[in-house]
Amino acid sequence: MIVALVVVAAVVVLVVVGAVAWREHRHFVDAEESRRRDDELHRRHGDEVAESEARLRLSLDAITQGVVMADAEGNVLYLNSYARQFTEARHGEALVEAAVAELLAEAAQGGVAEREVELFGPPRRCLFVSAMPLKLEGRNYGSVALIDDITEPQRLDAMRRDFVANISHELRTPMGALSLLAETLATETDPEVASRLAMRVQAEAIRLSDIMDDLLELSRIESDEASERAPVAIQHVISDALSRARPTAEEKDVPIETALPALDLMVQADRRQLTSAVFNLLENAVKYSEATCPVRVMTRLEGDWVEVEVRDQGYGIPLRHQERIFERFYQVDQSRERTDGGVGLGLAIVRHVATNHGGEIRVESTEGEGSTFTLAVPIGAQS
Repeated sequence: MIVALVVVAAVVVLVVVGAVAWREHRHFVDAEESRRRDDELHRRHGDEVAESEARLRLSLDAITQGVVMADAEGNVLYLNSYARQFTEARHGEALVEAAVAELLAEAAQGGVAEREVELFGPPRRCLFVSAMPLKLEGRNYGSVALIDDITEPQRLDAMRRDFVANISHELRTPMGALSLLAETLATETDPEVASRLAMRVQAEAIRLSDIMDDLLELSRIESDEASERAPVAIQHVISDALSRARPTAEEKDVPIETALPALDLMVQADRRQLTSAVFNLLENAVKYSEATCPVRVMTRLEGDWVEVEVRDQGYGIPLRHQERIFERFYQVDQSRERTDGGVGLGLAIVRHVATNHGGEIRVESTEGEGSTFTLAVPIGAQS
């Protein structure tokens, strides 16, 4: 009986101990599982934070604007890839780094600061640097500086101003002449004088119309508006351009000679644009040629390129002007341009046609001996 009681007691003890051990084990397992879940949540949170930071950095590096972030004391915390080019830079770029540091210091005091920094290059650049504080609900989180390259906007703005000034001047000349001629013609009683005045009015009206036509043509070609590409025989383009240029050539007694291959040279192009380009080269050559001095037009195949060469024996172009003659309204000789009635748009049209067709325009010229312009267009030029 006593033995049985001892056995029962032992079993009870074992059960109690086992229960306690099992409970402690469950507590341990639950605690480990809780820790594991916490670690997993912490890891996921860390991964999400790292992913967000990476995404933010990549986004900031992708923009074409410098971004510099600083803490409340003005210490730089982050620079994107664009801004890093000015860190520890040499020469002119160091001016940008200095400007950023100064403007961040001003922004740290709660103000907004900005400055233009001009770098003389080469290449010449103009940068706009601005800085502002980062505040939320009265708390200062630091400041940020932005670096913008405003070189191209400034260049375009200058071109716009020059264009307005130039076209205003070009239109004022024939308009003023028309007004004066009309006023004189209104009171003229001599039929012969009146006839001469009427011819002058007609000439100035034609000049004004030519200016407007050139402007519209240049605008259309620049925008490549309604441009259609199709197989075109370059000989047909030369023929069309010659038909347009011959009246001026005959008036100045300047012969135009051609040297065209027997077989058609085909290009994928806008026939109207190419005709306009070749015509402007011919008109330019005739304009600067003396009477009886021929203008020569040649075409040839050079590999995958068709080249149209227009050569004259005229005044020639000084070397210092040759890089700028394709700018619109640029005139080598102001007085001569006025005499011949040009406004500096023809070669600009040629350049844009070449660009639209993936080609190029080249010039070789010797002052006093003449000029050779070569328009090259790839055979497979596409829209």
